[in-house]
Amino acid sequence: MLTGARITLPWRSGPANYNQRMNFTPISALSPLDGCYASKLNALRPLMSEQGYMHRRVQVEIAWFIALSDAGFAEFKPLSPGARNYLTGLVKNFNEADAVAIKEFEKVTNHDVKAVEYWIKSKFKDRPELEHVGEFVHFACTSEDINNTSHALQIKGARAQVILPGLDGLIAKLREMAHTFAEVPMLSRTHGQTASPTTVGKEIANVVMRLNGCREKIAAVKLMGKMNGAVGTTTRTCRPGPTLIGKLLPGRSWKPPN
Repeated sequence: MLTGARITLPWRSGPANYNQRMNFTPISALSPLDGCYASKLNALRPLMSEQGYMHRRVQVEIAWFIALSDAGFAEFKPLSPGARNYLTGLVKNFNEADAVAIKEFEKVTNHDVKAVEYWIKSKFKDRPELEHVGEFVHFACTSEDINNTSHALQIKGARAQVILPGLDGLIAKLREMAHTFAEVPMLSRTHGQTASPTTVGKEIANVVMRLNGCREKIAAVKLMGKMNGAVGTTTRTCRPGPTLIGKLLPGRSWKPPN
């Protein structure tokens, strides 16, 4: 039995420990998605990475900001075409350098969504029309308003650009194989023993049918989002006027309280 013994591990000599000295490589990845399967997921990286998440947050914040300008506030007149083009350009041209800049803001805010807000406001510098109404960025929102809608946009993009095209390619290849091997005999089994023969093509056709059904279900999933404030009552959004929520979220049946 050791009493008061201190064991020094060889990789913990000095101020730096093993983990702090590690470089990011496939063998230091915490998940196989960034390890052995990293090269297979390149198409998803711009969409589902943290940078992709920041991109969609910027998109949502900008869309909300523009909508607020059209909501009838005396303090926030409708934005000019030039300002609108500039703002949508921030979304369209968002890049890795912008994501890094947001992370720098996060070091100060210690809050990821607030960092996005501050980054957007920093882009208003030397633009009086936008600087004057900068406090309307993120107005009446809670972080989850931005996060959940951003997640929906991420999933929407990944589904449309990667998942469904990938499934379509796989289904097309399997369908081709089903026809190619339609007359190739294959031993089948039932109750753990051999049974009447089938064909390779017929079995592949079964997979095609099932996979196609799954593809249709994935495509039909309705992606939802909420923009209703910290406690889900849209209280802050309806205070300036009872018609504001209708202007910002057209088609909604929600009615503000009297």
